[in-house]
Amino acid sequence: MANDSIVFSTPRGQVIKTGKTTCKIQWNEDFGKQKTEQFSRAQKFVDSEVLRLDSPYMPIKTGALIKSGQLGTVVGSGEVNYIAPYAAAQYYNTAQGRSYDPQRGGMWFERMKADHKDEIIRGAQKLAAGGG
Repeated sequence: MANDSIVFSTPRGQVIKTGKTTCKIQWNEDFGKQKTEQFSRAQKFVDSEVLRLDSPYMPIKTGALIKSGQLGTVVGSGEVNYIAPYAAAQYYNTAQGRSYDPQRGGMWFERMKADHKDEIIRGAQKLAAGGG
């Protein structure tokens, strides 16, 4: 049996005709722009949530370590950087709890992620899908 489909393709879309059935497929010209904006919003959300949710887990004396994350991070870049000279030492060489606040201590991102990963993922998925 021969294929009697007729397909017309252009950069603006495609028309497919088979027998009495005609189907027009048209590319949404704003698709790329919309998806880029949605993914960008999702990345900004993730970066800002990491900064916000890390704070209660971080050692605090003056607040400079937390502030160094805000200053060292370009929200939306996909990287959160704590730029205080002592940040790595605090992260890797500090107990995971403090006498003044047992939640504060080293490895703050890993501990925050264990508690909040699912809510960050849900929020990012919602934004990436076009939700608000």
